[in-house]
Amino acid sequence: MNTKDTERPGDEPSLKEITLLYEISRLLEQSLDLREVVNPVLEALARYMDMRYATLTLLNRRTNEIQIEAAHGLSPAQKRLGRYRLGEGVTGQVVLTGQPAVIPRTSESDLFLDRTQRGKRPDTSFICVPIKVGNEVVGALSVDRHFDPAHDLQENVRLLRIVASLIAQAVKLRRAAEEERERLVEENERLRSELRERFRPSNIIGNSHEMQHVYEQIAQVAKTPTTVLITGETGTGKELVAQAIHYSSDRADRPFIKAHCAALPETLIESELFGHEKGAFTGAATERKGRFELADTGTLFLDEVGELPPAIQVKLLRVLQEREFERVGGTKTIKVNVRLIAATNRDLSQLVSEGKFREDLFYRLYVFPIYVPPLRKRKADITLLADFLIEKYARHLGKNVRRLSSAAIDMLLSYHWPGNVRELENCIERAVLLAEGAVIHPYHLPPTLQRADVGGTPTRGNLDGLVSAYERDLIIDALKLTRGNMAAAARNLGTTQRVIGYKVKRYGIDPKKYAA
Repeated sequence: MNTKDTERPGDEPSLKEITLLYEISRLLEQSLDLREVVNPVLEALARYMDMRYATLTLLNRRTNEIQIEAAHGLSPAQKRLGRYRLGEGVTGQVVLTGQPAVIPRTSESDLFLDRTQRGKRPDTSFICVPIKVGNEVVGALSVDRHFDPAHDLQENVRLLRIVASLIAQAVKLRRAAEEERERLVEENERLRSELRERFRPSNIIGNSHEMQHVYEQIAQVAKTPTTVLITGETGTGKELVAQAIHYSSDRADRPFIKAHCAALPETLIESELFGHEKGAFTGAATERKGRFELADTGTLFLDEVGELPPAIQVKLLRVLQEREFERVGGTKTIKVNVRLIAATNRDLSQLVSEGKFREDLFYRLYVFPIYVPPLRKRKADITLLADFLIEKYARHLGKNVRRLSSAAIDMLLSYHWPGNVRELENCIERAVLLAEGAVIHPYHLPPTLQRADVGGTPTRGNLDGLVSAYERDLIIDALKLTRGNMAAAARNLGTTQRVIGYKVKRYGIDPKKYAA
């Protein structure tokens, strides 16, 4: 007898369901790696059900965030939008309660948030079931299907719950792997942070991104004998970087000898670097060792190397290549073991193109360049540097100065600092010397910094302007201390809240800024 003749109305769907579950079981047998099987599972569901979309979401226990792990019918951009907190939307409620949810028409449900922007439609039903491992909800499986008033959505719920139970173990393993990956990323960042702090030279102040890069370069090159060329504007702290390299190296207990090429007279620079024999020239009454000999087994720092005259460049090139030289007036070849660190505020490649600097010497020096950024490019470090310098000069000058006022900080951050850290140090020393109390105010800073502040109040040129700036400064300090509480600030200043309110409005101060 023909099989079709004996089939009853419910037989075919049951057979399709069994076939689907068998197919999913076979997929899961191939791999417990959810990344390999989840998309084929969702595609199998799509073939069985009258389905527009399907999503599998996982709960991250560390962040309590639910996000789409895989989806059928959604674009990558839509998948990234599918993020929920516990209890948020239909998916959040299902994961929170562990109970399935059915939305017959998505257009009629406020709980259906449509985070993925696929649309709330009157012809679409949404079904979501929890994925459980034991009694723990680890995620959710959901589908969008065409609305059919004659269709029993609870049958879909039953089927989806069976599928969810089949893939639960794979989901558990995937979630554990993802959480472990996040833990390792966090641990890696923590270790990197510890290493950055460990290798950050103690003689350099600054936590900006630009300076972190400099610290990493110092750590990379310090333990090697490699020649280093430090570049950057005047006053950026190139000598400090050279010291950090030396004192982080294996030569730390050996000599660190400095030579400022621009400060040495051209007639004496050869003698200063390479030494001279007795009687080598008029005035050479005794034998004298040069900087290279003094730095033997240690480090020689040549500052402003771009100022070296051509004749000295030739001898320097020989020392770098052969590690040997002769003193002025001598014939004996002296061998040295010196690590050379050079610095310049000039563009050596430009000097090479102009014929003012030897190309072969340039390449000998340009083995490991380190660029020290100017202060205007690392403004995040200005207040940190200023605090360090305040403490330094307050101790040196015997003053009780402890901090900068808000207006003074704004002024420091707005200035372009052509002289870089060296100019900042001079400004702070002057301010500490002039300050009468514990706080440095704008009028303690040098005239070059005196300008209209961020509130538009002039800080120089007339008495009213200076008084207004001081008054604004005091109010901001009081608001900082009281976390934006105007009544408390008024009490601290010995005035009324109405007066403070008037002044706050006049100077354009926002008390909420200091509420945190």
